[in-house]
Amino acid sequence: MGGKRIPWLTLAESAVITAGACSLVLLVSVIVLRSRPVQDGKGGLETPGIPIVTEETLPVETVSAPEYELSYTSYRVRPGDMIGIIADQKGVTQDTIISVNNIRSSRLLQIGMFLKIPSMPGILYTVRKDNETITSIAQKYEVDAAKCAAVNHKDCEESLEAGMTLFVPDAALDWVTRQEINGDLFHKPIRARWYLSSRFGWRKSPFTGVRSYHSGVDMACPQGTAIYAALPGTVTATGYNNTYGNYVIITHHSGYKTLYGHMSAILAVKGQRVSTDTKIGKVGSTGLSTGPHLHFTVFKNGKQVNPQNLWG
Repeated sequence: MGGKRIPWLTLAESAVITAGACSLVLLVSVIVLRSRPVQDGKGGLETPGIPIVTEETLPVETVSAPEYELSYTSYRVRPGDMIGIIADQKGVTQDTIISVNNIRSSRLLQIGMFLKIPSMPGILYTVRKDNETITSIAQKYEVDAAKCAAVNHKDCEESLEAGMTLFVPDAALDWVTRQEINGDLFHKPIRARWYLSSRFGWRKSPFTGVRSYHSGVDMACPQGTAIYAALPGTVTATGYNNTYGNYVIITHHSGYKTLYGHMSAILAVKGQRVSTDTKIGKVGSTGLSTGPHLHFTVFKNGKQVNPQNLWG
């Protein structure tokens, strides 16, 4: 037909014929290819002797340490909240919330108070002496030094100044601090029935009526009631004082000391190692006292603290 268009074919019909022809060509090509024999793969050098091969040195991919950006959000305490519940919801630990918010007693969490919540678990650490490093701090808490350095934008071996505060990711509080905050560190020195006749802190003096500071708690109970050590330690002083009457002082770990006053009898001696099951004296009313009771004072690094925040 000499390439002339058949006049009686429509455009659509021409397209069908053309498509059919293309399909036929494709089918024939496939058959031809399949009929060819499969060639064995071969190669190698055609020159004699040991070849000199030049290897191409590929660039080494450098993987940079991930960025650890520390940020904070605010959370308002709601009815029924506890530190553990909040920590679980925010993906951090109880220690994190306690440390970052400087919570001294978990019992003092109040509805409506605002808490700072960091973007990762960890605790705050105050550098205790010059020349500490991120590496030494990380070893103390058994955490990743590189991560700690990244969070604080410091070098691992950089000398730090005393008083500097760092965030130590993934670190936990020591057991003493945790027990202090949860009120589980001390045992009550009186195991029998007693009542709180005077609280810690400011009060009206029972002798003068003038507002005065009470350095401990008064635990009223019958004369002769057994008094126990509130924490394991060593008896470092016993004796008589015009204010405290017969007294015992015990030195404990972590900077703690306890004083037991107004005893009717002292059952411990200086230098004695005691446990929470050791009877160290009996309740009395010696010294400046209005009746039988135990005056109990707790010192932390020389400072008086409220005993009721430390016992369960």
